[in-house]
Amino acid sequence: MAHDQYTFVDPTTRFEKVSPPKQHQPEPGLDSELNPLADLGEDSYRGSGRLSGRRALITGADSGIGGAVAIAFAREGADIALSYLPSEQSDAERIAALIRDAGQQAHLFPGDISNAEACRTLVAGAAEKLGGLDTLVNNAGKQVFCTKLEDLTDEAFDQTFKTNVYAMFWITKAALEHLPAGSTIINTTSVQAYKPSPVLVDYASTKAAINSFTKATAAQLAERGIRVNAVAPGPVWTPLQVSDGQPQEKIASFGHDTPLGRVGQPAEMAPAYVFLASAESSYVIGETLNANGGIPTP
Repeated sequence: MAHDQYTFVDPTTRFEKVSPPKQHQPEPGLDSELNPLADLGEDSYRGSGRLSGRRALITGADSGIGGAVAIAFAREGADIALSYLPSEQSDAERIAALIRDAGQQAHLFPGDISNAEACRTLVAGAAEKLGGLDTLVNNAGKQVFCTKLEDLTDEAFDQTFKTNVYAMFWITKAALEHLPAGSTIINTTSVQAYKPSPVLVDYASTKAAINSFTKATAAQLAERGIRVNAVAPGPVWTPLQVSDGQPQEKIASFGHDTPLGRVGQPAEMAPAYVFLASAESSYVIGETLNANGGIPTP
C-alpha cells in the first residue's frame, strides 16, 4: 500500500524519480493520459475529520493539484464543487467518484472561468448546490511556454492573465457574499513567481500577481474573519506540463534539479491546502506556503 501523509519516510524516495518519455496532449490535457500517471493520493491520503462539514469550491479540480486537493478535502469531511473545462469531463467524473466514495457530495461545474459571467454563475451555482460556501481554492491555471517574446501573442498573454488572475478576482469577489467568518481562501501560485523561467514570461508574471493579490486581500479580509493564503508549488507532475507547459526536451528531466532530485506529485501538495483550510492555521494569514522540493525562495 502507498505511504499515507503521516508515514515516516525518506522524502527523496517517497515517490519514484521518474523520467517521463516525450509526450504531448492538446490543452488542457488529461490526467488519465499522462505517462506515467500522476499520484493524486487516491490510494494514500488518510483523512481525520479536519474539514468536517466544510463546503468547498475548487477550480481546476478535475486533475493535478486541484484533483488531489479535492480528494483530500473530501476525506477530511468536506463537500466539493468542482470547476473545470468541459473537455476535462472524464477526469472530473473520476475525481467526483472518489469524493462520493469518501461519503461526501460532489457537484460538477464545467465551464470556462476566463469569462467574468461564467465565474459569477459558477460561484452562485456552487453555493446553491452546497447549501453555502466557506472554502474557496483558486487553483485553475493556464501555462503555455513561448521561447521568444516576439512570438507571445496579445491573445495568448491576455488569456493567461484572464485564466490565472482575472478569474481569481471575479470568483473571489463573487464568493464574498457567501463566505462567513471562519472561511478560508487558498490561491495557487508557483515557484515561478520567484524564479521565472525565460520561456514562461506570461505565466510567471501571473503568479507574481497572485502573490500580491493574496497578501492584499488577506489584509483586507482579516477583520471580517476570512483568511486568505497561498500555496506555491514547485515542479509537479501534472497534465499542465505535457500540454505545452514545458518544451518537449525538458519533460524527461522535469524536477530533477530540485534538492530532492525528483519531480513532486500532486499528492504531496494536498496536505498544504488542508492545513490552510483547517482551523489549525487560524493565525496564518497572507502566507505563501512553498512546496517545491527545496528550491530557495524569498
